[in-house]
Amino acid sequence: MTPPDDFDPQVGIAEALEAGVRRIVAPNPSPMTYRGTNTYLIGTTDLAVIDPGPDDGTHLQAILDAVGPKQKITHIIVTHTHLDHSPLARALAESTGAPVSAFGDATAGRSEAMIKLAETGMVGGGEGIDHNFKPDHIVEDGDYINGSDWRLEVIHTPGHIGNHICLAWNDLCFTADHVMGWASSLVSPPDGDLTDFMESCAKLEDHDWRVFYPGHGGPVEDPTERLDWLIEHRLNREASILELLEDAPATAQELAKAIYTETPPALLGAATRNVLAHLIDLVGQSEISALGKLSEDTQFIRL
Repeated sequence: MTPPDDFDPQVGIAEALEAGVRRIVAPNPSPMTYRGTNTYLIGTTDLAVIDPGPDDGTHLQAILDAVGPKQKITHIIVTHTHLDHSPLARALAESTGAPVSAFGDATAGRSEAMIKLAETGMVGGGEGIDHNFKPDHIVEDGDYINGSDWRLEVIHTPGHIGNHICLAWNDLCFTADHVMGWASSLVSPPDGDLTDFMESCAKLEDHDWRVFYPGHGGPVEDPTERLDWLIEHRLNREASILELLEDAPATAQELAKAIYTETPPALLGAATRNVLAHLIDLVGQSEISALGKLSEDTQFIRL
């Protein structure tokens, strides 16, 4: 697959991005994680670690090696419970004594619609949920997490997954997997909810941001433009789905193959989950109807 940009950092090295912000890329590259998960170190004395990353001993050591002689990790913050973001949190907490903060466990923040879908037996598309994750501290939308020279505001941004949070520090925002520059975010029901995703995009648009630091890939230097693109991208996908369903009933997989014509085979499964999220959202809008229990194999018709 051709890289979408020139982001090619040295893995395992703490790189300064600006005053009080460093990034260490984890050694877990893949079609879904790009070069690897971005772990951020915030502060100059009391340090916060945002998204420790996958359960990997070399990455744990890289984080510990980045702590200077007059520094201490005092906070560990997990933006969401996917296996590329949260599993290393417990080992890091045991190594440093720092508590782990997050919105909740793997099912926290699910919308009522997604709770009902999960109760029918719908499962995700293999995104990798950290079902064992348990934070020491629960944070909520609007809470602040404070260090000696930093203050992060918690912004609950469900969509990619119900427990997803972004973290604002003045005019910069750590957007994890909600907003990235190299790809759009995966929304896979019942953990992901497209209705929530669009509302979270609108929520972020209410701020005047200077830069986004995402969970994968390089910094997003034009936050407003990127948010506008994400919203337009989703609306265009919705229009394409409705247009195709005018012709004949179709499944999520059939629609994905028709819409994502240039998508590599390795990513077609993720594309299908994104289409399914759109279909569920459109059912909720009474634009379409499902011919059976909601799943990738269900046919949908235009109303």
